[in-house]
Amino acid sequence: MKKIVYAGLFTFFVSVISFTARAESTVGYFGFEPDIITNYIGASSKKMGYVRVTIDLMLTDTSDIAVVEHHTPLLRDALVEILSKEPEEKIKSLTGREEIRLSAPK
Repeated sequence: MKKIVYAGLFTFFVSVISFTARAESTVGYFGFEPDIITNYIGASSKKMGYVRVTIDLMLTDTSDIAVVEHHTPLLRDALVEILSKEPEEKIKSLTGREEIRLSAPK
């Protein structure tokens, strides 16, 4: 079940970054290290769960990696905030993860 959650969240965050193919640009990747671990709202208000995600961003140009590295703390905070506000049902279901991905800022 955790692998499904990880795969869904990875797909969610990779698809947040839009990719436009350009002949002169090269694709770059940036991975958040260490993995992002945060709590989410459990089925009952007394129970909390946690999720651990590995996120790699695909960038349209390798020169953007320096910008992402500079803003890594802000990006991590935004990702933790998005995930921590979601209920357990959304994080564990395929349709819920798709809703999270679509509602994320682009």
